[in-house]
Amino acid sequence: MPLPIEPVLGVLADNLERRKSVLPLSRRSATGWAAGLGLPKGGETVIYTGHMYQIMPALMSLEKVTSVFEDHWMAKFFGVGRMTNKYVNLSWFARRGDSMEQRAYDARLGHIVRLLRAAGVNDLGYLYGRELYAGALIHDLGVDDVFEHQAHRLHEMLRKRGVKRVITVDPHTTDMLRNVYPRLVPEFAVEVKSYLEVLAEQKPEPRKKLESDIVIHDSCIYARYLGMVDEPRWLLERAGATVREPEYSGRLTFCCGGPAESLFPQRAREIAGKRMEQLARTGDDVAAMCPICLANLRNAAEGRGVTVRDISEYLIEAYGGSS
Repeated sequence: MPLPIEPVLGVLADNLERRKSVLPLSRRSATGWAAGLGLPKGGETVIYTGHMYQIMPALMSLEKVTSVFEDHWMAKFFGVGRMTNKYVNLSWFARRGDSMEQRAYDARLGHIVRLLRAAGVNDLGYLYGRELYAGALIHDLGVDDVFEHQAHRLHEMLRKRGVKRVITVDPHTTDMLRNVYPRLVPEFAVEVKSYLEVLAEQKPEPRKKLESDIVIHDSCIYARYLGMVDEPRWLLERAGATVREPEYSGRLTFCCGGPAESLFPQRAREIAGKRMEQLARTGDDVAAMCPICLANLRNAAEGRGVTVRDISEYLIEAYGGSS
């Protein structure tokens, strides 16, 4: 039996409507990753995180808390929690993620900036506290009215700051801004590219050969909705890696289990476990390119002797780049 759907969705939707994110982050948590990188504030071209990497440790921590109530009689009181959350941000009490995990996710964003700079992208700014969550989870779970409001709110923020191009860091934010927002906001005319696309276009020269076998796990969003299959493979192979294709790859990739963990934690773990079995049969070094995939597959890899890393962690070894 899943968690009670209406109050769980209600909490996420209320948070987005009232607090501008499904899981509100402090300014420090949202922007601390950029400390020391010297990113200019704003500009025509900005890196856009959509808070996806920053929010993952807290989301996984929250999932552990809520999964305790799956099939539990106390779940019937979630409706009371939803009403309380309208006035008091209850998710704050459950979202305290592991600090080491938070630093690791923040570091991956730093890798992406360094990779872009090493590839010659030097006009990159960042919106810092002005950046908004793109609403992917609410969109995926079908809360259309709240999502549409967030789309208009985000578009207006970009317009006021003169942003013409965004370089995104994850598939969900890329899809929202490139494919979904233009359908809801006809005047949305911002150019949207994933950092992996930009790196492939820039054709950086590797400074160090990886000389390893890497099993690639395709993001459903990148592969199916954005048609982005070749770029990550090209970057890894150019760096000297041998890319291993698991059962179900490319546009036929297998789900990591997300974002079902918000409502169906047990089912999400089962799906992630099946995907990990497929990956483990192919090799023991896995590259993921989505923070949700990364979190779910790393959990599923425990005890299997398989290492799951974000693709940026492989690429930074090969292409380098200083701060």
